[in-house]
Amino acid sequence: MTAARRRAVWIAFLLAPALVVMTLFVAWPLLAAFRYAFYGFNGLAAAQFVGLQNFREVLTEAPFAAWTWRAFQHNVIVFTVLMVAQNGLAYLIAFALLKTLPGHRVHQVIVFLPVVLSAVIVGFLWKLFLHPLFGLVNQALLLVGIHGPPWLGDESTALGSIIFTNAWHWMGFPALIFLAGMQRISRETLEAARIDGATDRVLMTRIIWPLVAPSTTIVVILTFIGSFNWFELPYVMAGLSGSPGGATDVLGLYFYRTAFGNVSSGLQDFGHGSALAVLMFVFIAVVSALALRVLRRREIEA
Repeated sequence: MTAARRRAVWIAFLLAPALVVMTLFVAWPLLAAFRYAFYGFNGLAAAQFVGLQNFREVLTEAPFAAWTWRAFQHNVIVFTVLMVAQNGLAYLIAFALLKTLPGHRVHQVIVFLPVVLSAVIVGFLWKLFLHPLFGLVNQALLLVGIHGPPWLGDESTALGSIIFTNAWHWMGFPALIFLAGMQRISRETLEAARIDGATDRVLMTRIIWPLVAPSTTIVVILTFIGSFNWFELPYVMAGLSGSPGGATDVLGLYFYRTAFGNVSSGLQDFGHGSALAVLMFVFIAVVSALALRVLRRREIEA
């Protein structure tokens, strides 16, 4: 056996475990979901081929269509708020860390620390913090004479409370991505801008922002994918039904509830659930590809 062939065999041997795991737990379930989306189900068994009926029902027919579009609207709200508030603040934090103020390394650790926590732990803790009777948030508001609402029990505040929790949990991730992009900018460029009289605002908007285009691409794509795959925090903090009154229902919860049932209904519908999963996969893949193409063009122009 030649050296090149031995090397190829060794590489195949190293890759085989990962390929087996990916095939069993990613590729096979994905292909199964595509197949099940075209079948009607009798309990746990596929009954008959129904073509595009499952897709048509979850998109256009009652009661599925109303649930689908409500959950989709909530995902759009999540993405919009996280892009503007979470990532906007992360950009400002990254700029502050770039200035290497005293203790900036400690601040980097503090900013990133929530990211390493489990989403389940974060959701459970913030559910306690937001409790209307003994929660830390309402207790703090009482000190200044404000009676806080039942944050997770009110339809007007429930989704916003979970979005805030998500921003607290993940803000350190885009902050460090932006910081890494800023640190790649040469010191000479920044110093020249300072000599020309550029303020912090001009520096952030006119000089640094175009030069961190690759970091922006990563942040936008990951935020979009994460927003439309949202599941753990809404599930832990509001439950599988998206309470109260569906105000926190998102596509991930709706898909899981449809495919595997919940405590209240106990019904399982793999056909409609698989159709939802396929629609989510196609939507996220197509929009991510288009956004990546547009943002890559911006990188070249910048």
